[in-house]
Amino acid sequence: MRQAWLLARAPRRALSPHPITTAMSLESVRAFFLENAPEIAIIEAGLSSATVAEAAIAFGVEPGRIAKTLSLRFGTSVVLLVTCGTARLDNRKAKACFGQRPRMLAAAEVTAITGHELGGVCPFGLRTALPIYCDLSLKEFDEVLPAAGSRYSSVRITPDRLAELVGAEWVDVCGSADDPA
Repeated sequence: MRQAWLLARAPRRALSPHPITTAMSLESVRAFFLENAPEIAIIEAGLSSATVAEAAIAFGVEPGRIAKTLSLRFGTSVVLLVTCGTARLDNRKAKACFGQRPRMLAAAEVTAITGHELGGVCPFGLRTALPIYCDLSLKEFDEVLPAAGSRYSSVRITPDRLAELVGAEWVDVCGSADDPA
C-alpha cells in the first residue's frame, strides 16, 4: 500500500527536552548546510519573512518562489510538505496520496517536533527526523527560497537540489491559490 510506505519510511528519534530558540534553529540549519551543501549560503534579511508575502518582499522575489513548509499530520504520522508559496493544499489529492485527510499541526507542536518556530520552518536541520515531500508546484520555478530556521533567513536553491538534500519524495497534492478548494 503506497501511503503506508510513504508515511513509515523515515526513522524517528526522541525529542530533546531543551527549549528551542531562534538562534538554535538557525544554527541547526547552518550546521546542516555546512555538512551537506557548503556551497549554499544562508541569506539573512532585515525584514521578517514569516509569511509568504513578507518573504517575497524581504527577498525581492514573486510569492510563488517562496517555498513554504507545511507541517501536517496524517493519522499518527507527521510529515513536512514543501510547496510553492502560492499553492494551496488540496485535501482530496492529499487524502488520495497519503490515505488519510491532512491536519495542520499546532504552533507549539511544530516547534517541538521540527526545532523551528513558525515563520522559519524548513526541511533543513530538523530536531526530529521526518518524512519530507516536495509538491510538484515547486517545479514551476528554476530557483525557490525556503526558510532557513528563522523568520529572517532563507536560501536560494533549485527545487531538485532541495529535494535531493532532504531526501524528499515528489508528490502532487496542491492546487493553485486560484483553484476552488
